Amino acid sequence: MRNRRQFLRGALTGAGGALVSGGMAATVQAVELAEEQRYGQPVDVLICGGGPAGMAAGVMAARQGAKVLLVERYGRLGGMAVQALVGPLMGGADCPFVDEVLNRIGGRHPDPNRMDLEYAAMLEEAGASIMLHAWAMGAVVEDGCVKGIRLLTKQGALRISAKVTIDATGDGDVACLAGAEFEKGRPADKLMQPASIMYLVGGVDSDEAILCGSEEEAHQVRTPAGSWHEVVAKAQSTGELPPEIGVVRLYRGHRSTERIVNATQINRVDGTQVADLTRGEIEARRQAYGVLDFLRKHGPGYENAHIAMMPAILGIRETRRIRGVDYLTREDVITGRKRPDVVVRSASFVIDIHNPTGPGQAENFATRTQPYDIPYGCLVPRSLDGLLTAGRCISGSHDAHASYRVQCIALAIGAAAGTAAALAAERGQQPRQLDVSHIQNALGFNS
Repeated sequence: MRNRRQFLRGALTGAGGALVSGGMAATVQAVELAEEQRYGQPVDVLICGGGPAGMAAGVMAARQGAKVLLVERYGRLGGMAVQALVGPLMGGADCPFVDEVLNRIGGRHPDPNRMDLEYAAMLEEAGASIMLHAWAMGAVVEDGCVKGIRLLTKQGALRISAKVTIDATGDGDVACLAGAEFEKGRPADKLMQPASIMYLVGGVDSDEAILCGSEEEAHQVRTPAGSWHEVVAKAQSTGELPPEIGVVRLYRGHRSTERIVNATQINRVDGTQVADLTRGEIEARRQAYGVLDFLRKHGPGYENAHIAMMPAILGIRETRRIRGVDYLTREDVITGRKRPDVVVRSASFVIDIHNPTGPGQAENFATRTQPYDIPYGCLVPRSLDGLLTAGRCISGSHDAHASYRVQCIALAIGAAAGTAAALAAERGQQPRQLDVSHIQNALGFNS
């Protein structure tokens, strides 16, 4: 508001100071008052982001009896699975809500055209409200406590107050706007995992079309010309595929004649920088059509393939990680560390780091993990009250993030965040003041 005041005063005192000071002050105050009066109804729990973490947080908070509003910047819920066609849904956790969602949306290979409607239905059935097409443009912070969010909508700026706010943006946008500490990228050079687009191809031969889920698996998938890894490597060496593409992953789609393609790779993209996003969006789509030509020539069962659906946005794997009162490490993930203050039990996925400077994985895909716990402190920002994080922006190292960033783990994190937020709002406490055993009881850990 201070910058806006300065702008208004500068504009109104221009033209040789034509306005007298009293008139200028009255005009500025009138404009400020009109802007400040654009308030939405206050809520108990305000969630920014409608992906898996945000949806889970909204449903669980509403089921606890909280008045909940979930805001989403796009026109559809579902996050990367819907906006960027990221599938199948990876990872897992010992969380009944994750199982409930998978049953509701049709498993790990959901139809992205219906998934957003199922998310909306779950929120509405729980009693949560939804606001689409609303961008977080600022955080309302008083004495180190987040009191709500300032949103940008087609109707102008809108301020929503909340007892507890949950940042489920993936990029930690709200926490960043509020002044939270955060990390980006790997320690040595701060580079983040590359961006990609995943897209759906149709017209494949359901009996002949090969599947390849990982770089490791590419060595085992056989084609008439050798292993799938060898076929891709040859195309890369001849320039048929760009040098960044070291593996062409092919997943089963919702229909038998469809496959999800995960092959494009745009290095050195910071998903919080608009110039990087612009470059990535354009280049990834160019790569997608090149990969389609490659599949038609060299992919058994893909001779008549066509692009059936292109995503709306670039897929981003990694951006900000908000520093919390606790911090998940590579060692925690590899050894399967158990924690007494756990709110996500037995999270499970490999450390999946895509190379930000070259093709393929930055480390062997076989870097396995043991089912590990995510403690509550990873969801609580170290330097702010009134705020929780959910999804891939929680507190952890670059390596740990490469495991917990996937969608089914995000669902479990969101369920924990929503439960905690509702309890804090009901009790009039800050999230950091909660007894974790109360969160665990509400999540059914001790039943």
